[in-house]
Amino acid sequence: MPPIDNSDLTGTTPRRKPKQDVTEIGGRELSPATLMMGYGYDPMLSEGSLKPPIFLTSTFAFESAAAGKHHFEGITGKRPGGADGLVYSRFNGPNQEILEARLGVWEKAEDALVFSSGMSAIATLLLAHVSMNDVIVHSGPLYAATETLIARILSRFGATYVDFPAEASREEMDAILVRAKRMAEDQGGKVAMVYLESPANPTNALVDVQAMRAATDAAFTEGARPPIAIDNTFLGPLWSKPLAHGADIVLYSLTKYAGGHSDLVAGGVLGAKHWLGPIRMMRNTIGTICDPHTAWMLLRSMETVELRMSRAGENAEKVCAWLREHPKVDGLGYLGFLPEGSQKDIFDRHCTGAGSTFSLFIKGGEAESFRFLDALKIAKLAVSLGGTETLASHPAAMTHLSVPDARKALMGITDNLVRISIGIEDADDLIADFAQALDAV
Repeated sequence: MPPIDNSDLTGTTPRRKPKQDVTEIGGRELSPATLMMGYGYDPMLSEGSLKPPIFLTSTFAFESAAAGKHHFEGITGKRPGGADGLVYSRFNGPNQEILEARLGVWEKAEDALVFSSGMSAIATLLLAHVSMNDVIVHSGPLYAATETLIARILSRFGATYVDFPAEASREEMDAILVRAKRMAEDQGGKVAMVYLESPANPTNALVDVQAMRAATDAAFTEGARPPIAIDNTFLGPLWSKPLAHGADIVLYSLTKYAGGHSDLVAGGVLGAKHWLGPIRMMRNTIGTICDPHTAWMLLRSMETVELRMSRAGENAEKVCAWLREHPKVDGLGYLGFLPEGSQKDIFDRHCTGAGSTFSLFIKGGEAESFRFLDALKIAKLAVSLGGTETLASHPAAMTHLSVPDARKALMGITDNLVRISIGIEDADDLIADFAQALDAV
């Protein structure tokens, strides 16, 4: 957010404080959709500009030498609380701080950080919390780059991992935590983190966050419990709020629904200051903050995120209702049509909507899936998701190509799985497109 009043610092000139944000009127708490229009920004600090300007600067002038010292004491950790003002664009900036304030609104998070990509957010998180000989416990499948980072890169520095299927029961979670603790003890490290992805990419399998929180609370003594981090890209911020279910840290590829126009790449991390403090320090060191122009574009996009996600979700429900009756469709990984069972139970407790990204299983294999993809006329053949346009891709041959075949088979990433991200086009037009593409199979 804009610089605070530093008049309490010796030798500084008092500066105007930002106008206090209005978050309730007459006892009514304002919704996140309303707060996206102005929260964290005072136009009077920027010549009355209704929208935040883009602050294209590498560095910021200090009010005095004493103020500069004070800010760097916060940046370097010599003083708790971080910087009290703007210092250098590797550390912070007005656009990024306004964006972070608005990201935190959706899940009522104490703190938020933005990054140059979803993977830079994940990498910075892991580098901040995982040390040599530590063990990471994670659900599976994960986004392929996340799996690569944990299994192939962090392992070079002595960190190891154990994983469990996303659909695991509380008993299975208890068992995997016991195994992880033994591994950590044998290696002379600790269980550093529980990392979840829910819904899983690309299968849409849900993880029971509440069960994992109960399992970690039971397995570790107070003060020794590892943080639970979760990638909430597929359903957040509208349809799932994991902090309310026991997660400590929530991650986003802001490229997806938050950005929503397939024209930027960014990432976000939300949670308590206790957990985000080390991540902020690591971001300051390695420079993974997003740039001011990207932050400005995200501020634009966040104003319509509820509208876009709502329309895409409604479209997905209509399209999936049609697809599940088609004779060339072998199944759907769509959260809106879950049968009674453990996954439906998790969905009912954790989610407020089914999302607009799902897996479509074509009868046949890679050849049939490719014919379907090549025949699409409205939907674009491209990776990513959460944009205004409908996208379709083949995970086994594209995003998850680097995942070993045996692991893909174990995780249900088959050659007949097509991932669909529904956009905000007319739903009947999308159905017509899928109809003619399935005719080509």
